[in-house]
Amino acid sequence: MTLKERTDAFVALGEKLNSILKTDNTPQNSRIDKILINCYLNNKWFDEKHTKFALNHVVEMLSIENLNKWLAKSEQSLFSNNYPKRVGVVMAGNIPMVGFHDFLCILITGHIFIGKLSSQDMILMPFIADLLCEIDVRFKKYIFFKDDLREGFDAVIATGSTNTSRYFEYYFGKYPHIIRKNRNSIAVLSGNETIEQLDSLADDICLYFGKGCRSISKIYVPQNFNFENLIDALNKYKHFTDNSKYYNNYEYYKSIYIINNLPYHDNGFIILKEEEGFSSPVSVLFYEFYNDIINVNSVIAENLQHIQCVVSEIESVNNSIDFGKTQKPDLWDYADNVNTMDFLLKLNN
Repeated sequence: MTLKERTDAFVALGEKLNSILKTDNTPQNSRIDKILINCYLNNKWFDEKHTKFALNHVVEMLSIENLNKWLAKSEQSLFSNNYPKRVGVVMAGNIPMVGFHDFLCILITGHIFIGKLSSQDMILMPFIADLLCEIDVRFKKYIFFKDDLREGFDAVIATGSTNTSRYFEYYFGKYPHIIRKNRNSIAVLSGNETIEQLDSLADDICLYFGKGCRSISKIYVPQNFNFENLIDALNKYKHFTDNSKYYNNYEYYKSIYIINNLPYHDNGFIILKEEEGFSSPVSVLFYEFYNDIINVNSVIAENLQHIQCVVSEIESVNNSIDFGKTQKPDLWDYADNVNTMDFLLKLNN
C-alpha cells in the first residue's frame, strides 16, 4: 500500500466513524449503541459521554487537513516501506481508546500492528480496526491482536505505570522501544481567568473522570486565590455523583481528610486539597500557592519527566497550552514528548 492509499483509508475511517456517531436516535440495537453499552459493561469508567468524546476526537484527528499537516512534518521518502516491521503495542486502559494514536502511527508508516489490549479497554480498538478493514481489506494483513506479547515482534511501544515500566524494560529492553510511564498534567492560574477559561479548565480536569495522563491533577494558584469561580465551573460535572466508582473514591478521600483533620475545599463531588505532589487520586484536585512564576517554572523544569501538559494563560509559563486543549491533542502532540513517527520511520534504517 502506498502512503496515499493508507492516508485515504484513514480519512475514510474518520468519515465512516462520524456517520456512525450521528445515529444518536436509532434503536438500541444499532452498531454504535452496542459498542457504547458493551464498553460500559466491561468498564464502568467508560460511560457513554466520555467514550463518544474519545471517538469524536478521532474523527477530528482524521480530517484530510490534519493528516496532511502531520505527515508533512516527516520525511516523505521514508514512508516507502517494502519491509514492514512487526511493532508490538502494550496498550493502557485508563481512558477510552488511548492506544489509537500508536495504531495510526504504525499503520500509516506501513508497519504491522500487533496489539495487546488492556482488560479495561477490549472493545473499542477492535471495533476501529474492523471499520478500517471494511474500508480497505488489505489492512487485515497488518493488524493483529494478541493476549500475550512476549515474542513475534521487531519493536515495542508500551504504555503503563511507573511500576510496570520496570517489567517492560526487562522484557522489551533488547528491542527498539518506546516505554511510557506515569505522567500528570498541571495548570498555572493567574487569578484573572475568564469564566470561559475556567469552564474549559473544568473539562481539562474532569473529562474521563480525571484518569488520563493529560488530565489536570494539580493547579498552581497565586496567594489569596478565590476558589469560588473555579468551583462554580467544576459544578457542570456534578453528575459524576451518579457514577458509583467515582463517588466511592470521593467519599473515601473525604473521610480520610476528615479523620485526619486536614483542610480542603469541597463542592460535593470533587475535593480541592493543598498538596506538593502532582498525582492526585480520582475525585481530588491538588493545588499549591505560588509567589513567583519563576519558581513555578523551576519546578516544571525539574519535573519534566513527570509532566505531560502544562495549561496556562500566563505568557511567561514555559511550554504551556491553552485551556480546553489537554484532552484534544493534535496528531503531532506526542505522548511524553517522544516522536513516535520518527521512531517508526527509523526502524528500517
